[in-house]
Amino acid sequence: MKNLCLLFFMAMGLSSCQWGVPNKVAEKSFDTLHYAYKVIKARAADCGTKPDSACTVVKINYPVFDSAKTLNDTITRKLTAMFAMDGKPDTSLELMTKKFLKSYDDFKKGDPRSGMFFTLDDSVKVIHQDSSLTTLEVRGYSYMGGAHGGTSVSFINWDTKAGKNLRLDDIFATGYHDKLTAIAEKIFRKNEKLSDTASLKDNYFFKDDKFALNENFSITPLGIKFLYNQYEIKPYAAGITELFIPYAQIKSLVQPGSVVAQFIK
Repeated sequence: MKNLCLLFFMAMGLSSCQWGVPNKVAEKSFDTLHYAYKVIKARAADCGTKPDSACTVVKINYPVFDSAKTLNDTITRKLTAMFAMDGKPDTSLELMTKKFLKSYDDFKKGDPRSGMFFTLDDSVKVIHQDSSLTTLEVRGYSYMGGAHGGTSVSFINWDTKAGKNLRLDDIFATGYHDKLTAIAEKIFRKNEKLSDTASLKDNYFFKDDKFALNENFSITPLGIKFLYNQYEIKPYAAGITELFIPYAQIKSLVQPGSVVAQFIK
């Protein structure tokens, strides 16, 4: 009887040890590009013992991929271009950090009594990865004085085999543009509670008051998500606008053999 009890508990123990294994195995099997996150953090000289929330701090959290220099360079370019001073992206994240802190020092020299401090908080996160696609979200917040800071979100859809950041032309068949735009506008108007004929002139910033898609999108297993940042199509107070198009509505437009084709059922 004791032997039977011992065997029972041993079996239960082995069974419980296996419960968490499948998820880990599945995750690793899709993680075809190995990476490790790196953090760059720097505080202004006058921070002293103040907490990060009360002084000028630069923080950048991003993945560095093994044997994928082109992807790493793409990540760097995205980050340095996001809040580029004078419209000129820096050549490295370290240089961007130094210039941001210098801009704060210059500001303090002009107004040493001001209690205002600057903030730069950027991050890049891997949000999807499989054998052919790695999707990253690039998110940032910057405050350099004024009424409010600025937030920006963009994406990198990396074709692992081709070694490049995908554009809409890479995933949709020739002649897709007008059809995709028409489908997207219908979803947009529904989301915004607008009729099919309502004008976009007064409340939106579309060129010539005509709806248009941008190139800021992420490829997901369920559809394509487009994102418009602050000030892009609406006033700052309206925030970020997302537009999700499920594959069920655009599967006829998808280019056969593209990385998106694997998600079409």
